[in-house]
Amino acid sequence: MQKERKDKNFIKKPIYKGGPKAMKAFISKHLTYPKEALKSKVEGTVVLQYDIDHTGKVIDAKVLSGIGYGCDEEAVRLVKLLEFTIPKNRGVKVLFHRNMQIHFRLPKQKVVANSPVTSFSYRYIPKKKQLPTTSKSTKKSYSYSIIFKEQ
Repeated sequence: MQKERKDKNFIKKPIYKGGPKAMKAFISKHLTYPKEALKSKVEGTVVLQYDIDHTGKVIDAKVLSGIGYGCDEEAVRLVKLLEFTIPKNRGVKVLFHRNMQIHFRLPKQKVVANSPVTSFSYRYIPKKKQLPTTSKSTKKSYSYSIIFKEQ
């Protein structure tokens, strides 16, 4: 007869429903890039520390390392939207502290299909010179293409 194994940890940690991949997907879905940061073309990483209460809700979040331009406030707003599941901790109400990094990267600009494109092509072909029949005739041609795109 085997003995029942005891848990390694006395206090069980909170878990985001779906795991880390689901948390990343939630953050990327709900992240709105601040207008001021877009205007200033600011990128970077915001490091946060947040507290999870015994019910699984984030009750406090503070910025440890920020980049400004509204990104810090957006990161705090996102973290406060998170909800965790907390297993029973033997009747003890525990406050958990965690750190998180939220990366702000500028969205890639898409090429608009209906944007006006101006194109210019130049081709140079030298005229044939009367060469003696014993030498080979050589043809040289140059082609340049210049495309202007309005953005």
